[in-house]
Amino acid sequence: MTPAARLSAAIDLLSAVEASPRRPADAIANDFFRARRYIGGSDRRNVSERAWGAIRQRLRLAWHFSEMGIASPSARLLLGAHLILAEGWSVDGVDQNFSGERFAASPLGEEERALLGKLAGRPLVLPRMPDGPRLNLPEWAMPGLVTRFGDKLAEEAAAMEEAAPLDLRANLLKVTREAALAALAAEGIAATPTPLSPWGMRIADRRPVSATKAFLEGLIEVQDEGSQLVALLTDARPGMRVADFCAGAAGKTLALAATMANKGHIVACDTSAARLEGAGRRLRRADVNNSERHLLTSGDKWRKRNSRKFDRVLVDAPCTGTGTWRRNPDARIRTNGRDLAELVLKQAMILDDASELVRPGGRLVYATCSLLPEEDEMQMAAFLERHQDFTPVPFTEVWDAVRPGVAAPGPGPYMALSPGSHGTDGFFAAVLQRQPS
Repeated sequence: MTPAARLSAAIDLLSAVEASPRRPADAIANDFFRARRYIGGSDRRNVSERAWGAIRQRLRLAWHFSEMGIASPSARLLLGAHLILAEGWSVDGVDQNFSGERFAASPLGEEERALLGKLAGRPLVLPRMPDGPRLNLPEWAMPGLVTRFGDKLAEEAAAMEEAAPLDLRANLLKVTREAALAALAAEGIAATPTPLSPWGMRIADRRPVSATKAFLEGLIEVQDEGSQLVALLTDARPGMRVADFCAGAAGKTLALAATMANKGHIVACDTSAARLEGAGRRLRRADVNNSERHLLTSGDKWRKRNSRKFDRVLVDAPCTGTGTWRRNPDARIRTNGRDLAELVLKQAMILDDASELVRPGGRLVYATCSLLPEEDEMQMAAFLERHQDFTPVPFTEVWDAVRPGVAAPGPGPYMALSPGSHGTDGFFAAVLQRQPS
């Protein structure tokens, strides 16, 4: 593809994302490229990087256009503005690539060229910007983020703009971490051990590991180090009964099965049959044989039959995903304050349901990939007020038991990870114990 054709394809991809603001951008991109199989690998990367650049800076680009009285800039204008403000292109350079020739975008109109001309020479970030666009954070999340980080917010916001590394987990049911690293190296992929997770491996750049022999044989799984630590804190041991209450695609179920050495029983629960079907494929590839899957439905009697029977119940709750913004930049504009309010209520309901499964003396582990106190510490305070037979187990106490000899990533009482402080996605985890009867 010519540079102009790549730029045109990037505009089309960005336009598709803009047209479906509630749908994850990566899902839209998958459909986009599936329908355009003629776009080769290197061209696909170029098109994706261009579109994702504009998506990553969408809040700032919108602010620049709002100053000019444009409330809803087109994908053409957004990409043109990104080229000028973030990549240093001239207006003439943009104009030349909007040539209207074969496979190129149609020529800029007079108004489009005038608007882009007003951006020429401007920096992407201006001192007069409000804190939200200046830090590339949506206004609805600012109160919670300020509460979380205080005067370190700018540092954390900068970390959330950096590209995330690719973290993997060695499947201890099949291989040691050292052997998994060697298997990846044999396929030309250099990885290093993660500092906190005893199973984790990190690749500095994005690589298509799903096509490697190590992945296809179930030796490795893609999982952020923070997510691995949630499974570690669950402290699921051989012989226990464990419920992964919001299992999704079973990423944490896989890790829990490994800590249990395939002994005992683990139930992967979810409200989506499609997600559980995908989980089944992953569990089979990893040689997990101590698990079953259960579809949670309205009026489900399974929960009543299993009341107070589980040693560990993990609730990896649906959340705003603010901790994953460095790898899912579209979520900054896809989620809003109304979503936060709805999710807080949903999390409370899920916690109440899941807590009924915990046996006396057993543990409930609550986790989110959110940085917002409303979904984390405040959610825990409300739960403990409703369920006074549960008490928090201090994070450092749990950490010392599951990771002896390694300094805990924070003082607690709960685990709170962030991109700026720990190099992981933002994760929160609380361990609560039901008092013995």
